[in-house]
This record gives sequence, C-alpha cells and structure tokens, in this order.
Amino acid sequence: MGPCGLLPSCAGSRGWRSSGRCPGGQSQGLSLQGPRLRGRGGASEDRRPAVVPPEKQDGAQHAARQTGSGTPEGRGLHQAEIYHATFDWPPEPEIQKRLIAPAGISGGETARRLLAYHRNIARLLPSYPKILKVIAADQPCVDVFYQALTYVQTIHPSNAPFTPRVLLCGPVGSGRSLQAALLAQKYGLVNVCCGQLLKEAVADKSEYGELIRPFFEKETAVPDNITMKVLKRRLDRQDCVERGWVLHGFPRDGGQALLMDSMGYKPNRVFFLNVPFDSILERLTLRRTDPVTGERSHLMYKPPPTMEIQARLLQSPKDSEEQIKLRMDRFYRNSAELEEFYGQAITLNGDQDPYTVFEYIESGIINPLRKKAP
Repeated sequence: MGPCGLLPSCAGSRGWRSSGRCPGGQSQGLSLQGPRLRGRGGASEDRRPAVVPPEKQDGAQHAARQTGSGTPEGRGLHQAEIYHATFDWPPEPEIQKRLIAPAGISGGETARRLLAYHRNIARLLPSYPKILKVIAADQPCVDVFYQALTYVQTIHPSNAPFTPRVLLCGPVGSGRSLQAALLAQKYGLVNVCCGQLLKEAVADKSEYGELIRPFFEKETAVPDNITMKVLKRRLDRQDCVERGWVLHGFPRDGGQALLMDSMGYKPNRVFFLNVPFDSILERLTLRRTDPVTGERSHLMYKPPPTMEIQARLLQSPKDSEEQIKLRMDRFYRNSAELEEFYGQAITLNGDQDPYTVFEYIESGIINPLRKKAP
C-alpha cells in the first residue's frame, strides 16, 4: 500500500484518482509525490483538479441527504442508494417511506468538517503549484465533471528543455510504432512513420506517389532520395517544427542517417529498442487477421472469441518466421552503422511491459544526455 491506501499498481499504466479525505493536508499531499506515485517521467501527478465547495451550500446539501434502507430493483442488493430531499428525491412512495438520514450530516457535524477542510486546504494547495486547477462546485455536477475532464485530457506539455525530435530505432516487432503513438498521444509530438508516409503518397496519387508506385508493385526498396523528399515535405510542416516529432522507419542504415543529417534533420534523442529474437517471433508469428471483419487477433495475447472465427483466421506472409528472420538480419547488419553515427543514442530493453519502456523513453527525453567516456 502507498499513501492514502493507493496500491503500487496505481503508479503503472492505468493511473489513479484520489478523492474524499486524502490528501487531507500538506503532509499527505507531499507523500503522494513520492517516487512510486509520481507521474511518468518523474514529475508529480499529471493533473490535479480541486473541487472547492461553497460553505453554505455544502452544509445544506449534506443535511438533506438521505439513504434508502433497501435498493430499487436492478441495483446492488447490498449498497444503499443515496437520495437528496431537494435535488434527487425518489418518485416511488414505498422508497420515500423507508428513507433514513445517515449519521454524520447534522449541521454541527458538517460545520466541524468544513472548518477542518478550510484549515488544511490552505496548506495543501501550495503542494501542487504547477498542476492545480480550482473548480467551483456551486454549479451543476455535470458542469463540474466536464471542467475536470477537460483539464485532465489537456495535452501535457513536455518537460524537455527543447522541442523534442525523437528517433526510434529497432528491429521489426520491437514496439517502435506503439512507443511513437504513446509519445504523440501524451505530449502532442507528431508521429512520423516513414513507411506510412510512402503508402499515403501512393494512395493520394501525388507527384512522389507516382514515383514510388513502381517500387511498391515490384516489392523493392524505394530509393533513398525519393524517400527523403517525402520525409522532408512532412518534417517541414508547421506542426512538426512547433510541436516536435517522433520518427520511426527511417533511417535504416548509416548512409540514410548521413543523408538525413546533411539535410538538417537532426534528432536530439535517439533510442534503440532491443528485443530478443524469440520474443519477436512470439509477437509477430502469432498475429492473425479475420478476412470477414478485418479484426486483428493474436493467438496468445488476444485470441479470437470463438473456434469458428479462429478457423478462418489468416496469417500475413510478412509474419512468417522466414520473412521475420530476413528483416531482422537486415536490421542488425546495419544497426552498428546507426549506433556509431548516433553516438549518444540510448539503448533500452524493449522486452518488457510497453508502459515501462515508455517511462524509460520519457526519462531519456527529459534528462540531459550522459557524456560518454572517450
């Protein structure tokens, strides 16, 4: 258990929400900022809306609350329903007759709780100087909820002291696409997948798309100069310049890295995701697609719901063990050149929970690069 009864799992990918009596003061507020309960990347809680009740209305609301000794049909049998004499009075006469006032909501008791609240809140709020938003509770509860939700869903500003330009390198199946999507979702970086850019160019029948199409039809590599022109057009757009970007799928070797660098596209953070061959085989060779619905499955991590669906699943030729070996061999033949070119690259173990990998990437972006010994 962590502070205020928070389980250690709350510090993982799901996150947590604390309400009620904790944190009730400055000491509890500071204890919630301990290492295990901080937001990803080492910062304290990502968002903390504080709903502040008006004194008179809060007392009146508490005094009018009543609890049903039984529950309406269709609700839980062991959890009493809470009603309010003004705002939420039950229409059924039989429920009205059995309502009782719960303990602890008299005027005197509510006043004591309000005094304790106002005594502690003045010391608690300064514990969250950069992430606090105060929301007045003297309005419809739906409005309070949407104000809190809007604040929580606001894109987090990056703690990095620069505009992030992130390059993710790794073999097929190492999780580059997922990590790029997580960075884009949380920090608003532009997710630039080089392979997807080439496909979009062909689909749009653009000038570059017509140059790329013959190579797609022959299933051969697109020349570096054409790829770089498509990539340049995307990285030069205003959103990439202002928000930063996370690139994956290019460069794949030292020559491509040199070409990108010579054109002025220099990532300020480079990560290599290392995953053992057996783990990559497990991730990719068990992937299947339903030809009827297009739904994707994984025989181990996301099996189909019925045997009927499983019988019709198809495997992409690219996910065969032979194809995966070829693509991995190609990556590792060139990875030494990439690692040498990007001398300050950070190597991570990609064979673990994806959100753990994401936290390491965040830490690598926020913290200064370590100087390597000569």
